Amino acid sequence: MSESHPPAVPAFAATDAGWRLENSYGSLPKVFHFAIAPVPVRAPRLVVLNHALAESLGLSADALDEAIFAGNALPPGASPLAQAYAGHQYGGFTTLGDGRAILLGEQITPRGERFDIQLKGSGRTPFSRGGDGRAALGPMLREYIISEAMHALGIPTTRSLAVAATGEEVMRHDGPLPGAVLTRVAASHIRVGTFQWAAAAGERTDIEALVAYTLQRHFPALTAAENPALALLEAVIARQAAVIARWMGVGFIHGVMNTDNMALSGETIDYGPCAFMDVYDPATVFSSIDRRGRYAYGNQPTIAQWNLARLAEALLPLIHPEETRAIELATAAIENFAVRYQACWLAEMRRKLGLFNEEAGDTALVHSLLEWMHRAKADFTNTLATLAQPAADENFRQWQETWQARLARQPQSPEESAELRRAHNPAFIPRNHLVEAALAAGQQGDLGPMERLLEILAAPYDPSRDAPEYRSPDPAGGAGYKTFCGT
Repeated sequence: MSESHPPAVPAFAATDAGWRLENSYGSLPKVFHFAIAPVPVRAPRLVVLNHALAESLGLSADALDEAIFAGNALPPGASPLAQAYAGHQYGGFTTLGDGRAILLGEQITPRGERFDIQLKGSGRTPFSRGGDGRAALGPMLREYIISEAMHALGIPTTRSLAVAATGEEVMRHDGPLPGAVLTRVAASHIRVGTFQWAAAAGERTDIEALVAYTLQRHFPALTAAENPALALLEAVIARQAAVIARWMGVGFIHGVMNTDNMALSGETIDYGPCAFMDVYDPATVFSSIDRRGRYAYGNQPTIAQWNLARLAEALLPLIHPEETRAIELATAAIENFAVRYQACWLAEMRRKLGLFNEEAGDTALVHSLLEWMHRAKADFTNTLATLAQPAADENFRQWQETWQARLARQPQSPEESAELRRAHNPAFIPRNHLVEAALAAGQQGDLGPMERLLEILAAPYDPSRDAPEYRSPDPAGGAGYKTFCGT
């Protein structure tokens, strides 16, 4: 990779607006990043700003320079760079890196928390691999909607601070589209693929530096661990087991679970061809490029374990000096993912069924419900949200009788059980047809449908609101619905 000079360097914003940026990632060895500024655009225009998120970051929304969100200005303290990483994409290994994203720095919040501030769609970098480095408005609005919905659902996720239009067009498979830049906020952008990059392109000291940095940033209690690499692997396994279980509990399908899209922080990252399942079917796939169903809803736990095995491979030289012993230790950790995931998933499903204690038959109770949903082509979200309502289907009534007998064996009252269910079964999710309608309007300059959808999704566990159109599945049935990665 030859070094190139950025075509233009954006000026720094005139006011600080509460920016407190640090650049600790830039202290890692040069193999992990490349200094480059965003490429300014023709006619920047702020489309949407997340005022609540800005406030939590310690930023004054009214004082923010809108040009920052398009890459035409830099916040004070910014030291922009593109991050290097690799990844297994649909099982095939390739070197990648930020081909259309630039990390501006790490905002330190009033509470002392550290968050990456990244521009997505901000122009070419040395990792663009022939791409234009840009993003289209529709996919950036999609990431804004879905990431904020996931946050409201209580699922660890990157978040969206702003979307800015560029005044320029990007060429995609369906022709010219309006360009945009998303400002993404993340606990970090350290990925499984970051470690794969280090293993493939770096030295042992580079991997050691990355392990130490990741532990300090995300798992500070483990910095003095006797075996830091193994401790990191085990900690990441625990977080991924928890977040995948949460995905499964709300019918979320990531759509492109490549290793470069798995964050070591445990946050959900990279909302490309993602979607939420209506009718329960483990084989559900929406991504237009996932032709073999590798990342289908029911495959997500298995793929997560596969991805974590690739992390383990990158860490082997640090886990133990003897390769055989390193493999034994790593294999034991990876095999424990299934145990951890099953425990997290069953705990999630118990809460959704209003169960406070544990019984040996709970797994069978859950699976029998899911099997009925599959046979009946039932809506996943609405079925779970209305478990106690009278059912017309005889098989479901039989399941309800078994479930009610199970509830009666726990000391908590029916009211307490109902409250637990309400707190863990969303009444509202980003229904695919509603998201598409909001995106279509937004690309035409009408943000009303998107704003109303975001208002509903901000309180997903509140079933008292009179908004039946936001609870109903696609009236057209959703057959053949496809999502696209946006690149």
